[in-house]
Amino acid sequence: MGHSEHHHHGPSVRADRRYLWGALALLLAFMAGEVVAAIVSGSLALLSDAGHMLTDAGALAGALWAISLAAKPARGAMTYGWKRAEILAALANGVTLLVVAVIVAIEAVRRLIHPPEVTGVTVLVVALVGVVVNIAATWLIARADRTSLNIRGAYQHVLTDLFGFIGTAVAGVIILATGWTRADPIASLVVVALMLRAGWGLTRDSGRVLLEAAPQELDLDAMRTHILGVDHVLAVHDLHAWTVTSNLPAVSAHLVVEDSCFADGHTHQILDEVQTCLQTHFAVGHTTFQVEPSRHEATEHDCA
Repeated sequence: MGHSEHHHHGPSVRADRRYLWGALALLLAFMAGEVVAAIVSGSLALLSDAGHMLTDAGALAGALWAISLAAKPARGAMTYGWKRAEILAALANGVTLLVVAVIVAIEAVRRLIHPPEVTGVTVLVVALVGVVVNIAATWLIARADRTSLNIRGAYQHVLTDLFGFIGTAVAGVIILATGWTRADPIASLVVVALMLRAGWGLTRDSGRVLLEAAPQELDLDAMRTHILGVDHVLAVHDLHAWTVTSNLPAVSAHLVVEDSCFADGHTHQILDEVQTCLQTHFAVGHTTFQVEPSRHEATEHDCA
């Protein structure tokens, strides 16, 4: 049996937390004022942005919580530690984006049919301030390690909110210039489209991890070919690849080698070569291999 593990680190966890806390403080401060402005102006676009900002705040808080859990060491039954907490947070972010998008879409369609009075000046002023706040928050989160699916989820929340405020500002200008209040729900529908796109991407990618699908960037056929190219390896079966958490792919397999390798103690060299091959060609550092003689394969069932 062979085992190798190597973890890749981006920006430090401490830096990631600092960036996320800064963005969270900005969003909470602005959100409180926006809710008041939305009620006073009667703007759905502002209210939908405020609702989205609430999910942004939840996404950031969830991301921070998941980072804390993921930092816990492996212990007891949690043999990988709590690293999957980051994937669960990303899934929650994706689902909340989809749910909020549906709610806002329903209300936007209703307001397209029966447009209410909207105060254009309030919408425009609040939206412009929101653009500035969200640019600052987006900049902060962009400095964190966005290869993490968890942080990517929080980033997508804030980025779509930034686009939403830009759309709301445009709606405010149109309302002021023409009095056409349907521009407000139309701006909301644009935000809905962005939220659906981001939410689906996060839900799909986190779902792949939770369902133990092979990472998209790994070509298992090419991996099998590389392993078979190592001297004395006769066959590969039960080849599995999955993602523990962002940036931590893992691979396990059974390697059938020549019987003579067990007699001359050559198996450890084969393990070293296979592990080096996977690290070099596929950037996979967490590997587990079972080395077996050719006669052993006949005793196994459900081999893949």
